[in-house]
Amino acid sequence: MALVYFVPLLLNHAYASSNCDFPAIFNFGDSNSDTGGYGAAFQPPTKPNGETFFRQPVGRFSDGRLIIDFLAEGLGLPYLHAYLDAVGPNFTNGVNFTTAASTILPQRNVLPLGGFSPFSLNLQYIQFTRLRNNSHFIFNHAKGENFFVKRVFDYLLPKKDYYSRALYTFDIGHNDMTAALFANMSISEVRGLTPYMVGNLSATVKSVYNEGGRSFWIQNTDPSGCLPYLLVNLAVPPSQIDSVGCAIPYNNLSQFYNDKLREAVLQLCSDLPLAAITYVDIYSVKYSLISQAHKYGFEKPLVACCGYGGDQFNYSPQAQCGGTIKANGAQVFVGSCDKPSVRVNWDGVHYTEAANKFVFDQIVNGNFSDPPFSLRMACHRKAN
Repeated sequence: MALVYFVPLLLNHAYASSNCDFPAIFNFGDSNSDTGGYGAAFQPPTKPNGETFFRQPVGRFSDGRLIIDFLAEGLGLPYLHAYLDAVGPNFTNGVNFTTAASTILPQRNVLPLGGFSPFSLNLQYIQFTRLRNNSHFIFNHAKGENFFVKRVFDYLLPKKDYYSRALYTFDIGHNDMTAALFANMSISEVRGLTPYMVGNLSATVKSVYNEGGRSFWIQNTDPSGCLPYLLVNLAVPPSQIDSVGCAIPYNNLSQFYNDKLREAVLQLCSDLPLAAITYVDIYSVKYSLISQAHKYGFEKPLVACCGYGGDQFNYSPQAQCGGTIKANGAQVFVGSCDKPSVRVNWDGVHYTEAANKFVFDQIVNGNFSDPPFSLRMACHRKAN
């Protein structure tokens, strides 16, 4: 599958010539953009996570930076702190409400007893409103009355006008589909969940809009059929594997969700007259990277860099990245490969920093966006 570029739409050139001044990012999502929420609530990622850029684990399920980190860099903003992090967070330039294993729809099988995060999208939105209301309260009632409170407002919380000027980013939905598949639902049954998933995400965008948010960056979901953990745990017959080695039914499911999400975004553009909403086609970029890895300087796109077991994918559910496994009578540490910089998949589920950087470089200029605005112009609406 080749890289797919959106046909340029008629743009409002009166606005498209000026860069946006985003003072903050508020992010909603799952492990693909988690900068520490899961680690604060449950168990933080251990070494070798973080080894490439941060030189230590920093709450990310990768060897380094995520797409959300590159987005922050691209806007000249600090990396986002997790809302749940109680130690040293600074929310002045935005907040990350994500946790790994988060879903759009609330799940019954949740951590610490199950497999998915209790911090689904609706709870992430509640956390956002709590932060917004509390910071507004401090601004309206405490500033100037107490030096310490004033300092908290000035140096740790978003300023009042940041909520309307911020970029609101969404990267979520993948785990809803895998949760349903792991619950032995059929492909058609999972498709039946899609309207509820898309409907809940749309409702959240509308709620943020009603709170004053105006600029939204909504990424679609990955080609899930190319992830080692699904290829191992949800094996499909060889006849349903494409020429790249990805599972066709699961990729088709991701594309079905993405189609419905794009339709919902178009409806949101109509329903929210003051909103600038950018739909970003992450799927096409990632599939192109996986299917043409050698062209882009990568290798072994379906093999986990940090894993153990299995000749084909170097992934086993019993040998998680950073853990240990008993093999040949000895405890073996599950570490990273020699060159994460040329690998696509990090741990069977997530992407390497190099892959994340590749994706960001493809999407930052608007080549995979609808409307085709660059990141720095994502506060603008396309012409009606």
